[in-house]
Amino acid sequence: MNAFGIVLGIVLAIVSIAIIVVIILQEGNQQGLGVVTGAADSYFSKNKARSIDAFLSRWTKVFAAIFVVFVIALNALSFFKVL
Repeated sequence: MNAFGIVLGIVLAIVSIAIIVVIILQEGNQQGLGVVTGAADSYFSKNKARSIDAFLSRWTKVFAAIFVVFVIALNALSFFKVL
C-alpha cells in the first residue's frame, strides 16, 4: 500500500469516527411517549427544523455520503491494483 492508500485509509477512519460521534449525539425518536405520560408538545419539539437535531441529522447524511465515496474509491483503487 502506497502513501495515497494510507491517506485514504486515515481519512476513512476519521469519517467513521465522525459518523459514530454525530449519531451518538442525536436524541432518540420519542414521538409517542408524550401521549403515554400526558405531556404536551413543547415549543422546542414543534420547531425541530431549527434545532440541534436537524443540524446533527444533516451532518450524519454528509458524513455517510463521504464514507460511501471513500469506501468505493478504496475498493476501486484496490481492484485496479493502484494501491
